[in-house]
Amino acid sequence: MPTVTITVRKPKSPEFKTQVLAAVHAALVSSGVSPHDRFHRVLELAAEDFQFDPRFPDLSHDRTDDFVLIEVLLGVGRSVKVKKTILSGLMERLASEGFDPDNFMVIFQELAWENWSPAGGRMPHA
Repeated sequence: MPTVTITVRKPKSPEFKTQVLAAVHAALVSSGVSPHDRFHRVLELAAEDFQFDPRFPDLSHDRTDDFVLIEVLLGVGRSVKVKKTILSGLMERLASEGFDPDNFMVIFQELAWENWSPAGGRMPHA
């Protein structure tokens, strides 16, 4: 049950946000996530509230104001291979839609399954 948060600088069009979220979701689905398992949110912040280094760690050109921080919460147990598959699919899709992949940072965070309650207070994995 991945949960996705993207953080962007204001202003971003609905189309921009929809394209990014669709690319993330497609990459997750291609790695085996159910297409119905879609819990995504967008945090849109003013420039002073979302600061980032233009070239970290080794970029040859500056990031732009279209930089996107993508955080993906996953249940524990996803292999490095699966995470690399998600990243590869995501970057390919973003590039094919005209985005610069260097303008995206992805962070995976794993949570133990007993820390998920998808509805009604039920803890199906505890």
